[in-house]
Amino acid sequence: MAELDAVPFDAAIPGQSLTAELGSRPWQQPAQYTTVEEALDYYIPRLESEEVSAQLLDVLEMGIPVTTVANTLQLGSVMEGKHSVDVGILILPVLVELIMLIADTANVKYTSGLEKDKEIRGSLVDLAVSRFKDRKDSPEEKTNDKEPVEIEDEKMSGLMSRRVK
Repeated sequence: MAELDAVPFDAAIPGQSLTAELGSRPWQQPAQYTTVEEALDYYIPRLESEEVSAQLLDVLEMGIPVTTVANTLQLGSVMEGKHSVDVGILILPVLVELIMLIADTANVKYTSGLEKDKEIRGSLVDLAVSRFKDRKDSPEEKTNDKEPVEIEDEKMSGLMSRRVK
């Protein structure tokens, strides 16, 4: 059995975020960097430092896509109150390019995350597209000689009630 000290009792309780004072969290305050240029001035020296770039290259060597790393970086900074979500979305392409440049200069192979993944694309999205095309191309849909459908008045007693036949 695990020791009581080893069990993490310091985890957040569900709903705990609703008990804090309004404005006491970093993301509830005005952002520290309000423009894309200011945010990039924050990121570029940080990513170029030897400590961060070594950790970044280790993560890329594990096979984590560059887009995931960049999104995680900007989302963490949003939660710290460094910049807003809007600025984070705008700097994502620049962060991806910067991380790819760092990996290229270190001769590290990486997955950009921008490739079309055929396994993901080939699933439900392709199924939905093919069904849509089949409906559109079917001869039943092309004819406009359909008879109008009569709608019967049904008595219902409430919003979630069952229809009475």
